[in-house]
Parts: sequence; C-alpha cells; structure tokens
Amino acid sequence: MPLVKLFARKTLSKPVNLSSLQQKLCSIWNTKPDTTKLILTRVDDWTNDSFQEDIYVDIRAYGKKERTRDMVMDGMQQVQKAFGEEGLVANVRLEVYDGEKYFHLPPPPSTPQN
Repeated sequence: MPLVKLFARKTLSKPVNLSSLQQKLCSIWNTKPDTTKLILTRVDDWTNDSFQEDIYVDIRAYGKKERTRDMVMDGMQQVQKAFGEEGLVANVRLEVYDGEKYFHLPPPPSTPQN
C-alpha cells in the first residue's frame, strides 16, 4: 500500500517534490517508503470539468479490514492537505483492491558486472 499515480499538466510551474510527498503519505497511511511508490506523469492536457486542480492523485491500496470507508475518507482528506502544504491543489481518488487478486514481480536483484 499504496501505489500513487500523480498526473500534472506539463505547463504546471509549481514544483512537485516527490520525496517530501512520499514522506507525508507514509505518515498518513502508516506505510514505509519501499511500499509507497509515487509516480509522476506530465500530460499535455486533460478534460476540464468543475475542478481546478493542479494535480490528479490516483491511489491504489490493499483493501485491509481496518481500511473502513471512514478511515479511507479521512486519509484522503489528509492526502489533499499534504499536497496543499506543498502548494498544490489535489483532486484525490482512491481505489482499494482485493489482495487475493494482486500479483507483483519486482526486478531481480542486480548482480555485479565482471
């Protein structure tokens, strides 16, 4: 928990400090950096709806029993606040998944070259 995909327009001039945001999100979700991956994608544009966000935050998280709707909604508000502390207006979306249907294959450990 969790994978955090961040989408920002290429024209966004505000900095997006991934290290600082990762630290804040780890604190919010009580996770470690090695299980909390943040990925920033810069896009040309997105459809303009009623939100005026700087960044779209898409979170996928393991659906544990303790992650009730109230707990998740509170965490999402904290995430939005954390981005605000960085000077960014965030539109936050979170999806929980069934851990029995999750698979992950990390790259093999690197080996020294001769």
